[in-house]
Amino acid sequence: MKSFIPFFGIILLLNSCVSVPNSSGQTDNVVKPQIENCPQDTVVTLPVNQPDNNFYDRFDYHIYNIVTDTDTVNFQSLRQDFIFCRGNNTWTVQPGTLSKDLQPPNNYTESVQELVNPSLKNIDLQGKIYQYRVLREPSFSLEDNTFITREQEPEPAEDKVVFELFIPDNQTSQKKTLYTLEDLQAATAESQLGFPRITSAVTYGERIWWTVAFEQGEGNNGITTIISYDPQTNEFTLIQPEELKFIQVTDLTITGDVQKPTLWMGTQISGEGNPYISAKGLVAYRPNWQNPNSGSLTAYTVHNSPLVGAIPDKLRLENELLWVGTANGVCQVQWQTADNYDSWNCWRFAAMAKLPTEELPLYSASTNTTAAASLSPKNGEETVEVLWWSPIDFQSRKGRYEVRYPQGLTANLDEGASFDKFSLSPGKPPVYWPGSDWHWNGGRFVRGWDEVTLNLSGGGPQGIGSGLFPSNAPMNWYAMRGDLELLELSTESTTLKYYSAWVDDTKLQPYLTVIPQKLAQNPKPNPLAAKAQEF
Repeated sequence: MKSFIPFFGIILLLNSCVSVPNSSGQTDNVVKPQIENCPQDTVVTLPVNQPDNNFYDRFDYHIYNIVTDTDTVNFQSLRQDFIFCRGNNTWTVQPGTLSKDLQPPNNYTESVQELVNPSLKNIDLQGKIYQYRVLREPSFSLEDNTFITREQEPEPAEDKVVFELFIPDNQTSQKKTLYTLEDLQAATAESQLGFPRITSAVTYGERIWWTVAFEQGEGNNGITTIISYDPQTNEFTLIQPEELKFIQVTDLTITGDVQKPTLWMGTQISGEGNPYISAKGLVAYRPNWQNPNSGSLTAYTVHNSPLVGAIPDKLRLENELLWVGTANGVCQVQWQTADNYDSWNCWRFAAMAKLPTEELPLYSASTNTTAAASLSPKNGEETVEVLWWSPIDFQSRKGRYEVRYPQGLTANLDEGASFDKFSLSPGKPPVYWPGSDWHWNGGRFVRGWDEVTLNLSGGGPQGIGSGLFPSNAPMNWYAMRGDLELLELSTESTTLKYYSAWVDDTKLQPYLTVIPQKLAQNPKPNPLAAKAQEF
């Protein structure tokens, strides 16, 4: 019986299908950086909300590539470059220069053709070119250049994810089965294999390493796989860590002894309508070579470390420093002492706006009609930080910006706390409550750009609000990214203070900047830790 792949799931998968920049184990910098070679400051405003774009594309700062030279480190997102100047440790934001081959595809037909018949990618090891790809077998075909189909579904043991490698001077490929549908079904109730993709290709010592991620949601899943290839023996080693099963690896870099390396990886998961969901943050995995699927794993998350963003998109190793690029900012980590907070320097991406000369009405919720307070430069602040945007009318695409409001506002919610058995992130107390998408920073609950899931098939991003979703109107949110102070929490209700408010979007012209991440001076225990003991 012919099977068809759902259209919506393919669209989300294609957003993740980009070429992989190949990298070696580390980069050496021996030439003194020159400040004059750094780019000049420029104003990069938030993109205008276009009719053919998603409402929230303007807040997508996921890092697709890291480009380094003697003077700068450039973290490239789709629309902006966030550039670190080595000479004086400063940042500028520039218009994006991400190359076309690293961007998600725009042409649907070409994109699905790539899924059906993936193109070969190249990696250089010691002057020799190796070509590789990952694919599904038995193969699929395209019907009407639109629908991905397969004439007959194989038995689970024959439905495979396969890695294919062409070694130099050999026109015949080698194939290695990574896992089968039977393997997947033995570990989880998911019904089908997601299309795989290679997320990193790295040389370290005399080996080549790859990480393989996969489509998730709508019944699709895969098994986390790291591939190591030794050209000397022509042997593959597959590493499928139990601690990372069903988690997507976003990038890989390697440190330590070539015989006993440490694998540094970014992690995430995804789901129906949600291409980015946080998982275990930045992990350091040390395989046990007697049993590569087991080993020691240390996870650095927004809940237990200074990591600035929940999802590490790209990593770059420079001797003793590990650069970690996320959609919420960048960290520079002394990786040998990463357990020490003092070994982290982090900066976050922020949207700022100059306050108008006239008084600016503030609304306590995104669609409220009566102002609750006001802001003006006379209050001592010339600028205000912009946290989010939410529509007040779908048809006209009018909306409001959420901005920081230091005085705070109070909300009473008819939703309380419960035990969270699905929590993946180390350091996060297993408590589900209205602010579960925020994390504790030692003083308040805060939420980064990459902690706001898009929820494309379920009403859009969700924040702190009350009541049911309206059928044909936007939800009235108290806060989407504003800091939270927990005042009272029971199993039936929540009372909190949120430090943000809403302004009409025509009143502000936000621009992007990069600012140091501030850690709490005298951090307090997470109040949810005590609550977890009650369940």
